[in-house]
Amino acid sequence: MASPLLAEDLEDDLREGAGRAPCLGVVLVGNPNVGKSALFGALTGKYVTVSNYPGTTVEITTGVAVVGGRKLAVVDTPGTASFLPSSEDERVTRDMLLNGRPEAVVVVGDAKNLDRALLLAVQLAEMEVPHVLCLNMIDEAAARGIGVDAPALAERLGVAVVPTVAVRHEGIRALVASLPSARRGHTRVVYPAPIEQALAAVTPLLPVTPIAPRALALMVLAGDETLVPWLRGQMAPGALASVADACQRLRREVAEPLACVVGRARGWAVASLTQGLTHRSAQDGSRPLLARFERLTTHPVWGLPILAIVLLLAYLFVGVFGARTLVDLLEQGLFGRWISPAATALADRFLPWPLLRDLLVGPYGLITMALAYSLALVLPIVGTFFLAFGVLEDSGYLPRLAVMVNGLFKKIGLNGKAVLPMVLGLGCDTMATLTTRILESPKERLIVIVLLALGVPCSAQLTVTLAMLSGLPPAGFLLWLGVVLAVIVVVGRLAARILPGRGSDFILELPPLRLPRPGNILIKSLARVEWYLREAVPLFVLGTLILFVADRLHVLGALERTAEPLVSGLLGLPRETAAAFVVGFLRRDFGAAGLYHLAREGRLDGVQVVVSMVTITLFIPCIAQFFMMVKERGCRTALAIAAFIFPFALAVGAGLNLLLSFFPMGLR
Repeated sequence: MASPLLAEDLEDDLREGAGRAPCLGVVLVGNPNVGKSALFGALTGKYVTVSNYPGTTVEITTGVAVVGGRKLAVVDTPGTASFLPSSEDERVTRDMLLNGRPEAVVVVGDAKNLDRALLLAVQLAEMEVPHVLCLNMIDEAAARGIGVDAPALAERLGVAVVPTVAVRHEGIRALVASLPSARRGHTRVVYPAPIEQALAAVTPLLPVTPIAPRALALMVLAGDETLVPWLRGQMAPGALASVADACQRLRREVAEPLACVVGRARGWAVASLTQGLTHRSAQDGSRPLLARFERLTTHPVWGLPILAIVLLLAYLFVGVFGARTLVDLLEQGLFGRWISPAATALADRFLPWPLLRDLLVGPYGLITMALAYSLALVLPIVGTFFLAFGVLEDSGYLPRLAVMVNGLFKKIGLNGKAVLPMVLGLGCDTMATLTTRILESPKERLIVIVLLALGVPCSAQLTVTLAMLSGLPPAGFLLWLGVVLAVIVVVGRLAARILPGRGSDFILELPPLRLPRPGNILIKSLARVEWYLREAVPLFVLGTLILFVADRLHVLGALERTAEPLVSGLLGLPRETAAAFVVGFLRRDFGAAGLYHLAREGRLDGVQVVVSMVTITLFIPCIAQFFMMVKERGCRTALAIAAFIFPFALAVGAGLNLLLSFFPMGLR
């Protein structure tokens, strides 16, 4: 049911603002997994806008709510543990407060973990930003025998404290009523003498910002390096040098890392705030069976079959139902039987210009290729993935999944959060590239994008590949699988060592398991699909136009002729396979299908089948995935990835061909 706070007549304003820094009215901040998205949905209703924060790939969700009789933008920020950022997500949240003037900030906290929410509230009080503390999931806290004296806590903080159950819209009206009177709070933290002296010296030198000078000085002294470029643009060189000198003196006086000292002082302030205000009843109301199952989900042994079942269900829903059933229904049914033939017939009848007809309905036509790919091929996978991701997110299993695979992914320079894009790649690599945004550091996102482009076959390609390998002895399948997995591990480890930057710390709070709320999942999924239609579909159109021009200029034919000596000389394949590899850039499964037909005709022996399947699996990413890489990482990075993968795939294929020429393993 839609919230009464929905302001649908502002939808056009939201659409026009997509891609720019959001207009700050009410900003939601909080740790991950505290129900911010559910609260956002309760405040704004159904319509939201999802866009990138300028200069980043971090998604910001914006909606509209009626507060005090006025329509205000509501911004849902990424999960953050501190305003001293350790990830790009946290930096974006900090930048919103640093560069904007929100009318109110809502600190969304899990009532079961009050201290973590208060750490953010204390920092907002230091910033002198008007805010309200929302104690969400108060029902789960009560079920575990945890109680919080909200009125007394509000008196100590100097701000409103509102208990809520966002998924049931409980407490939402009280929260909205508290926003017009949001206050700055009166909590002040006393730091060790050397830090206080440095604050007194640095604060007068800093530029005027929407946050209090003392809070900005604390960020600088605590070593927030993300502020350095911003400070250079705001301060005179002399003042900047004086600040740097004060920071160096403080580091010499304090033996510990300054961020740790600041964090500990804030922790003591939080402990003082909560003293006597929380209680735990002797009778814990949690359900023992559910609590036991929660422990089993991360157990080193019993957690593995649960993980396998979850991944299997996700793959069946996204990779089979979405990538096969729905794709067949839309691609072969709706577009193949109705839309494309009808568009072709209309073009033949009413368009006398062959060039324009081919542009719309030809082999590289905007209707027959761009729209068919983006709406009939990728959209079903996008939609089913967003639904599956929403279920994992809303149920609380998502952090548990990451915990279970963390050890494995550490071996390739990643952490457990990378499992979702990698598994999704088995459905659609283009969509998986988009979802690397859930990873916290740019380095991790780049590593996963490289591995997806290099060695993770999409479901359509995987189906053709398995069909070809099924006609060979088991050694053929094992060889293909072993080479691809070895490449992923080796390239992942090398990328982790070579690429600059650092990975994110794997710190996750495990929320309780709960039944997913269909309304929450639907709202979030629709918002994400809307983003896909706005941001990703134009990439398919652009890619199709490039292919159309290349075909008209006979560039594609030239590529086939250029590739013939490579595939026959290095890979030991028939010259006809060159066309399959060129088509593989358009869609990998089309390239694999071309090789499949050659194998069915008896023109490929067992060794050639394995070599061709390894090479096409590692081959340059398809054009849709390439343009998604451009969208996520920029043109230079996407070209660099493609420039690495193309010769690397040929080198692996050539090496495998050479090996099998001496040791055919019964494949000839």
